[in-house]
Amino acid sequence: VLLVESGGGLVQPGGSLRLSCTGSEFTLETYAIGCFRQAPGKEREGVACISSSINMTYYSSSVKGRFTISRDNAKNTVYLQMHSLNHEDTAVYYCATGWFYTCSATLESDPTIANPSTLDEWGQGTLVTVSS
Repeated sequence: VLLVESGGGLVQPGGSLRLSCTGSEFTLETYAIGCFRQAPGKEREGVACISSSINMTYYSSSVKGRFTISRDNAKNTVYLQMHSLNHEDTAVYYCATGWFYTCSATLESDPTIANPSTLDEWGQGTLVTVSS
């Protein structure tokens, strides 16, 4: 397993969580890292992405303003800080990357996973449940 995720759990509506995606055996800094989620009965969708090098960030419209993706290169970890969580955020969250993967500039308007064939590595997923 090259991507290890953690930080999921049960949170009340309006609460916050921080998910971590840590690389093992390779350096995340040189890769664009995407965060995806799959809710029960729904297709997997893109949520956020951070580019390599200059660390530009992209968000789907459903999370923009509430979620923040960032890197800590010293810890070889990408974080997804989530605030103001609601029931619709309940899902299994994944991070993924690949040598040819790039962030989609259309993520805000279209969370469909662009170029899925470029996503070579997926984390195991971490469950986020928003419930009172």
